[in-house]
Amino acid sequence: MTVITSAEKWLPPRVTARLAPALDRAEAIISRRDDQSAAEYMALVAFAIRVLSAAIAFSSQIILARFMGEFQYGIFVFVWAIAVIFGNLSCFGFHTAIIRFLPGYRDQKAHAEILGLTQTARRFAVGSATLIAALGLTGLAVFGKSVDAYYLVPFYLAAFTLPMIALGDVLDGTARANNWPFFGHGATFLLRPTLIIILMVAAISLGYEATTITALSAALLATYLTTIGQYLAVTIRVRSSFASPTKSITFRRWFVVALPIFFIEGFYFLLTNSDVIIVGFFVPPDQVAVYFAAAKTMALVHFVYYAVKAGASPRFSQLVSADDAAGIANFAARTAAWTFWPSLVLGAMILLAGPFLLSLFGPGFADGELLMAILFAGILAKAMIGPGEVLLTMAGHQMICAFIYLLVLITHLCLSVSLIPHYGLQGAAAATATAMTVEAILLFLVVRHRIGIAMFVFAPRRYTHEEDPG
Repeated sequence: MTVITSAEKWLPPRVTARLAPALDRAEAIISRRDDQSAAEYMALVAFAIRVLSAAIAFSSQIILARFMGEFQYGIFVFVWAIAVIFGNLSCFGFHTAIIRFLPGYRDQKAHAEILGLTQTARRFAVGSATLIAALGLTGLAVFGKSVDAYYLVPFYLAAFTLPMIALGDVLDGTARANNWPFFGHGATFLLRPTLIIILMVAAISLGYEATTITALSAALLATYLTTIGQYLAVTIRVRSSFASPTKSITFRRWFVVALPIFFIEGFYFLLTNSDVIIVGFFVPPDQVAVYFAAAKTMALVHFVYYAVKAGASPRFSQLVSADDAAGIANFAARTAAWTFWPSLVLGAMILLAGPFLLSLFGPGFADGELLMAILFAGILAKAMIGPGEVLLTMAGHQMICAFIYLLVLITHLCLSVSLIPHYGLQGAAAATATAMTVEAILLFLVVRHRIGIAMFVFAPRRYTHEEDPG
């Protein structure tokens, strides 16, 4: 039974007639009858997963903060942020390169290339992450005396999570490239944080103290369990969907594309997480905890952007491969709208509930309210553009995109180092918001110049060139 048929059965004819266009579009999205509908379906599912994952992640952070106290919690978030960054960087861009190549291979029925790409990306990510972890452990052994004692054991534990974090990111990319949101987002954003909190609660109930070491041990075990399960699920589906007796590996071609993506993703991850890390160098762990709580609360808005990005990446790749300039322009305008308006509404609601949300972390987190307002200004600036870097990457403009993030990262670092010593946590928030604004401006200008469209939520949906951009 179709959506429209159901509506005709339960609604008056006049109401059904007025709702017919919207109902027809909803039916198209649910049935994924075309590429546009598939992208919207992917975005909606990713959005739903992000909503649930945001609730789980936020709740788990509150529980950890309550269990551990500000000081221990501050150590945990500082070390875990570094682990996630280096785990992602260990992929060297292959987790996104899969999204760049796999849809085209799928359209060409090049199954041997798909199997070769997915296998190569996994092995490369795990190998490089293991090497980086070994270098980190060696550095701790040699220079450990210069590190605060309460950071040593947590850093040792975090190093062992890197291979599984990297592998999980590659598996996420594989699932996203195939429009399998539950196999990608579900593992990283639902299962892993849930397991972390379950294992933490179990450890405390068994008599272990609620310390950073206990929390990171729980995170280590949860990461391995999640990634191994995800590996088995994605591998089975890839082999059943793309059967081939052979594998075709063109490592050089993939690496040439993956390396610029590595710089883009690396700069972006450093940009979005360096504030917590820099704060950790300037202030004690309890102040790191306050900043992280404010940033984590405001980060609930970010899942709108990530959900749109997840759905847009494969669709942009297909449109670019088909050289569909009109489709690119229309879809870019849609993604900007999909990003901005939900972000505006959700962010305003979170700001109004800010005092209550921060109080959930504990009595010492009230100072984060002003930080949330400052961060929201930057989030809105970025949301006005939508996933501009995704369009640039899929269109082959990886290097200019990497250069943008390098400039933004340098801006962020300079502002952070300049403002935090004088203005503390408010300076850190201002540096982050300003960097987001600079990022949005640069992305808008480059997309307009290189692609020929105005990727801006309030821009008219038409080309800036008379002819198709090429």
